[in-house]
Amino acid sequence: MTAIQGEIETKQDTSEAQIQTRVAWYYYVGGLTQQEIANRLGLTRHRVNRIVGRARADGFVRIEVRLPLANCVALEERLKARYELDEVTVVPSTSDPAVQQQVIGEAAGIMLDSLLRDEIGLGVGWGRTLRAAARRLTARRLPASWVTSLMGGLTRGSGTNTFEVATEFAHTLGAECYYVAAPIYCPSVESRSILLTHHGLAEVMRRAREGDIALVAAGDLSSRSLLASTHIVIENLPELQAVGAVGNLLGTFLDEYGRPIKHSLNERVMALSPSELKAYPTSILASGGEHKLAIIRAILNAGYVRRLVTDESVAEGLFR
Repeated sequence: MTAIQGEIETKQDTSEAQIQTRVAWYYYVGGLTQQEIANRLGLTRHRVNRIVGRARADGFVRIEVRLPLANCVALEERLKARYELDEVTVVPSTSDPAVQQQVIGEAAGIMLDSLLRDEIGLGVGWGRTLRAAARRLTARRLPASWVTSLMGGLTRGSGTNTFEVATEFAHTLGAECYYVAAPIYCPSVESRSILLTHHGLAEVMRRAREGDIALVAAGDLSSRSLLASTHIVIENLPELQAVGAVGNLLGTFLDEYGRPIKHSLNERVMALSPSELKAYPTSILASGGEHKLAIIRAILNAGYVRRLVTDESVAEGLFR
């Protein structure tokens, strides 16, 4: 690339950023309709719609509603009492799964933000919800802190894999980052044992066990779950369902009571176990959508986490 080409591309990037910022300002602050913005800026309405949709998803725009919703607050107090939780946040339910993940993640980020301090170890899971949480944190420098992934990853990047999610948290907090550099499921129990003899991996798993705060999500058995849509889980799905699995927590499949099921995947998973998560001083489960009700209830029944961020429909379902 020549210097002239690089300068042109830089100007183009800056120009695009200015357009995105102006569209977001006119829509969220100025109160203009998408068609009015398109007319004013000489853009197509489709492009304006796309920019508006990405603005919140990418963390460029944050929306705060300061007046609490009475029903959500009541559900929070009931859930704290019912499941003996330290803190609960309930957000309104939406019909769009992507928006639901976004708002739950943002609420989880707000909850986590108030708990962070220097010299702590933060363990994180994966997924779109947790990525949204990372983007809601206040950027700061915590040089004596560290972030570690709590589970192995997929063999290809998705923006929501363990490596990307942990990196985003560490970058925002100015903290050191550690990765479980192994697949989420090892080929065999023996290969898992061999990997754990590696000094670097053993050190990361030690940090995962000794962290101060954990932020995790839950996955059900439907195709909407990141893990359940992978080849290795799809091919084992009939067996998982047959032995009573309702979903997973950090890759470990649980039954309706929160007990790890008897299955080879649980023996081969490279991740912090639910019982080890239970020992964390502070733990947050950020998960919602009625399709995840069974696994969320299972996790709460087993007492694996101390804090919960979910949506109104799930909160109500947890009392049925």
